[in-house]
Amino acid sequence: MVRVVEQRREATDDEAKALASALRLRILRVCLSEPQTNKEIATTLGRDPATMLHHVRLLTRTGFLEAQPARRGARGAKEIPYLATRKSWTISTPATGQVLLKTFLEEAALVPAEELDTARLGLKLTDENWERFRDRMSALLDEFAQLPEDPDGRPWSVFLALHPDPNR
Repeated sequence: MVRVVEQRREATDDEAKALASALRLRILRVCLSEPQTNKEIATTLGRDPATMLHHVRLLTRTGFLEAQPARRGARGAKEIPYLATRKSWTISTPATGQVLLKTFLEEAALVPAEELDTARLGLKLTDENWERFRDRMSALLDEFAQLPEDPDGRPWSVFLALHPDPNR
């Protein structure tokens, strides 16, 4: 069954601020499929839990993370896991390209070189063909973003950048 993606809307100032950090974008990725506690997020990202709490709270307050039912930790302490809401896919955030690029580079640095599949293509297109290309790429990403997650599937990350070629 395919989920229906909402029409993208412009981010509010608070939402744009929340997404203006490579660390916060990585938090959303960590919490994409499985709820994670603040401590688990910090451990995965190699950060201090106290520092992470500020980012987790901001993402929760702006609706990008959602607190899940509390659970008991290994020592009996109450823990609150967080799950990404996927809201970031449904909004448009102008001028976040550099943050997305930084996030991609941080994550790609953690992947063995033989597992990083990249491509680079130079095109010279009419405005009509450029729009057609961009629309087809967006439709393809939306199509796969709408698929339900397969519990047996392997997690993948896709980064796509389209820009005018400054070299020619």
